[in-house]
Formats: sequence, C-alpha cells, structure tokens
Amino acid sequence: MAISDTFNPALQPVTTQGPSVSNREDLTDVLTILAPEETPALSSANKQKANATFVEWTVDGLADPTTAGVSEGADVTTFTDQFASRARLGNYIQKFRRDFMVSDLQEAVDSVGPAKVAQAEAKAIRELKRDVEATILSDNDRQAETGAAPYKMRGLGKFLDGANADIPAEYETPASSIDANGAAIDETQFNTLIRSIYRANGEANNLVLIADTSLRKQIADYARLGNQTTSIRAVNYDGNNSSIKLSVEIYQSDFGIVSIVNMNPVTNPETVSGATTNHDRGYMINPDYYGIHELIPMGSSRLPNMGGGERGFVDCALTLGVYAPAAHGIIK
Repeated sequence: MAISDTFNPALQPVTTQGPSVSNREDLTDVLTILAPEETPALSSANKQKANATFVEWTVDGLADPTTAGVSEGADVTTFTDQFASRARLGNYIQKFRRDFMVSDLQEAVDSVGPAKVAQAEAKAIRELKRDVEATILSDNDRQAETGAAPYKMRGLGKFLDGANADIPAEYETPASSIDANGAAIDETQFNTLIRSIYRANGEANNLVLIADTSLRKQIADYARLGNQTTSIRAVNYDGNNSSIKLSVEIYQSDFGIVSIVNMNPVTNPETVSGATTNHDRGYMINPDYYGIHELIPMGSSRLPNMGGGERGFVDCALTLGVYAPAAHGIIK
C-alpha cells in the first residue's frame, strides 16, 4: 500500500504535490571554510613605512683580515676608501587588491554564515593576506610600472637564488647557502647550509625555517635513526615521559638555533605556478635582515551603492626588504 515518506525525486524543483513538500529544512548556522590561511613569512617580518614606489637600502662589508704587519718607522703614504664596497639594493612596491560585493536582496535575507557585506569584506582581507604571502615566497623578479604592466616586487625565491645582476657578488647568497635537494636534504647538508649562513656574519644566528610539508617531514626524521637491515626504527625517548615526540620545532646546531614553522602549502611558488606538488621548498631566514615596507597599509574601502548592493575592496601596497641576501638560505 502507499505510504507517506520523505523521498520524492520529482520535487526538483518543488512543482508537484507530495508529503515531502511540507518538510522543514535543517540548515545549521555552522559555516566551514577549509583552506590554509596562515602567513608566517608576512607575520614574522619587521614592518616599516615606505615613502616611495622603489624602496632602497645600503649594504657594506669589512675588508679581509691581514697578518702582514707594519715596518718600524714606515709612513702612511696610501689611503683606503673605507666606503668603496658599499652598494645600494632595492625592491619595487607591489599593490594588492581583492574586491567584494553583496546584493541588496542577499543583504536583506537571513543566511548561514551570515553572507553579509561585513563577512564578504573579512573574507577578502583573508584572501589578500594569502596573496601577499605567496608573493613574498615567490620566485618573481622586481618589475617597474609601465602602464601596461604593474609594479612587482622581488620575492624571496629570486632574492636568494644568487643570480641577481643588481646585487654585487660579495652580497649575494653564497652557493653553499642554496640547497637544491628539497625534501631529500639530509642532516649533513642541512648543517652545511646553517654553517654557510654563519660564515656570512660570524654570528650564532637565531634563524627561522619556513618549510613546506615534505621538507618539514624530512627534518622530523633527523631525530630518528633508520636501521637499514631490519624494519626496526630507533627513536629518541625520554623514559620519564609517557609520550614519544617525533616532531622537530627547534633545531640546535653548532652554528645557531633554527626555529621551524610550517609554510602555508598553497603559497609554495611551485604550487602557485602548478609546476610541482612536491611541497619541499624552505626558506632559512635571519629575522634581523628581513622586513616588509608598507606604502599603503592593509585596509578596506567602500564604494557607492549604485542600486545593486553594497560593494568595496581591500588593498595594500608594500614590498619585501632583504637587507643582506647572504644572511639567508634556501632549500628548493
């Protein structure tokens, strides 16, 4: 015999009669946005004010040590220009923008989330921050405005590749601070990179490694000893603790301490370009020689409602300052 039930495939859309027509919807107020949005490179950088579309800074160095000595009674007959080795580095400001609009009807109806202009504005800001993060980590080179092409800032990937014609060789990132092994980098190679950074300034640096997922996993294995002849793996274990920690957040080397943080995986340059999904990029950053210069701070602007609904945009204009490329390293 016929029964009343909740299923009626003909009701798509509701154009027929049936018992399910009167059923109420059960739509909760929970809204989930599943997307990585952390911005460690942007968040950890020192913030400074920019006053022009091209931001510059000066680098200098010391002469090599000498053990030659000076003869007794020798006069000073030649003189050294102590500032001959100075160089000026720079980067262009880049403008970022995300727009938003909510129709007048959508603003009026009751919705999950809710889907109002304030929420649209907040979401646009979150997207804008990811745009900035991806550009900081990018391999982009700097670019002047031409009218047809916008200003673009040089990203970390390009700053640290050791191949910039505008940076004198003595201030470029040394080849030993550039590791191309990606997620295959072993602990010896990892320490070689840290040592190279130490040799640039002679300081036991407090470094920050912004590492994508595959690279982070490889570094975690440094705490473990793989056995090549059996399936047993030995781990470092504190007998007074009931848990075994297999992650590495602080790496202490002979040449400095490295704090390891997760890169936002969608901002990896290879991921952005679609070239690879290896997720093995990493930037070894010395925070003392790295900063963000803001010409226009991140903010929101509302545009006139022309009848269709509330609208506006969020934007900012900033650039990356890498004050001494030799003070940093890269894994790619």
